[in-house]
Amino acid sequence: MTAIEQTEAARPRGTRLPRRARRNQLLGAAQEVFVAHGYHAAAMDDIAERAGVSKPVLYQHFPGKLDLYLALLDQHCEALLLAVRTALASTSDNKLRVAATMDAYFAYVEDEGGAFRLVFESDLTNEPAVRERVDRVSLQCAEAISDVIAEDTGLSKDESMLLAVGLGGVSQVVARYWLSSESPVARDTAVGLLTSLAWRGIAGFPLHAAEAGQA
Repeated sequence: MTAIEQTEAARPRGTRLPRRARRNQLLGAAQEVFVAHGYHAAAMDDIAERAGVSKPVLYQHFPGKLDLYLALLDQHCEALLLAVRTALASTSDNKLRVAATMDAYFAYVEDEGGAFRLVFESDLTNEPAVRERVDRVSLQCAEAISDVIAEDTGLSKDESMLLAVGLGGVSQVVARYWLSSESPVARDTAVGLLTSLAWRGIAGFPLHAAEAGQA
């Protein structure tokens, strides 16, 4: 059950929940409000009302709005990184790896909760704690992709990292455009097109010498 689904299930006032369940419920309510209104226009009153709790209950779990936002951002940065790592580990076929990684970004952006907006479209990136988290997850995703590129091609760490940053950046930018433009192109087709574009480039790099020798 997602955090937002837990919010729906536990919204009526007066219901006592275990602390973890309450925290997840509050995060789900906060996500709805932050995604809909952005950080600056969101109010703790709105979040408490959305969750069906009093403000004192909300403050028992999160001392302030920024604390709540950062907890939510941490949760969804971790989800993105896990999705990318899972995609990379899902197959040893490099073209399928590219497709799986592209699809991981599309799936993340398409999620009905809209959490990607907190990571890729935050209105609070001038806040150092937010900027650090967003930069860190982008770097971690690129490093995960870079490790695979370096292992398979024998390119240097720096060269592999440049390619990885490009692949990750293209994936999330195109996925966001695909969603915001309400493109009639099906997700599978969009992922296939982007995979073909990326694969034409990365397939031009030779396999690592040891792997090529086994071919």
